Amino acid sequence: MAEAPLLTEPLPEPLLAVRGLIKRFGGLVATDQLDLDVGPSEVHALIGPNGAGKTTLIGQIAGEIRPDAGSIQLAGRDITAEPVHRRCGLGLARSFQITSVLRDFTVQENVALAVQARLGHSFRFWTNARRDKALTGPAREILAKLGLEPRADALAGVLSHGEHRQLEIAMALATGPRLLLLDEPMAGMGPEESARMVEILRGLKGHVGMLLVEHDMDAVFALADRITVLVYGRAIATGTAEEIRRHPEVREAYLGDDDGAG
Repeated sequence: MAEAPLLTEPLPEPLLAVRGLIKRFGGLVATDQLDLDVGPSEVHALIGPNGAGKTTLIGQIAGEIRPDAGSIQLAGRDITAEPVHRRCGLGLARSFQITSVLRDFTVQENVALAVQARLGHSFRFWTNARRDKALTGPAREILAKLGLEPRADALAGVLSHGEHRQLEIAMALATGPRLLLLDEPMAGMGPEESARMVEILRGLKGHVGMLLVEHDMDAVFALADRITVLVYGRAIATGTAEEIRRHPEVREAYLGDDDGAG
């Protein structure tokens, strides 16, 4: 079968540039000569059937998995061999796995600690995150942006599933990222929580780049500026939501399959 053409022109100055990425696990090719761009402030969704290689790709971009070949650049800098913590320092944040929420701390304290980490302050005195206005002020602003300010003084351990996910995004934003890697942010949510998360992510558009892996196709089509479809580790198409809907190979490989992405 002939290689499907790219449906839209690549962005001239991508924030994230993946080139010729390859990852094998024994005889399985999880990432197959993959090229991918994410533009500044773009929401770029990654979809595909179960086993398409989406999680493996996110792991390579985050620095948790070392590719066998190819390169990854962030804002023009080659980060292919950089460790996770250095990628975070350069502006890459993986939501939901970047850090662990401290259940016995308040919502505001959790975000203030993430602000503290970004500023490079010492963690020897936990009281700093509770009392230092240089930490609590930015934390409060982030919580307000995500609709969590009314829960600022609640313990993180009592949050609902959806609120917990919102807090994890707030903590990721507190690190001052250029690019957010969002790995299934709506997983386990009901319709109301999913709708709320879509509105939160829509509110972040234009402020930070996002690479979104998500099962919920309604959310993908509502949020994504562009969509890349993976099948067996290979990108078969990249385009707008409407272009992806119309693409015959995509419809055959994915959109007509009710099983969803994995």
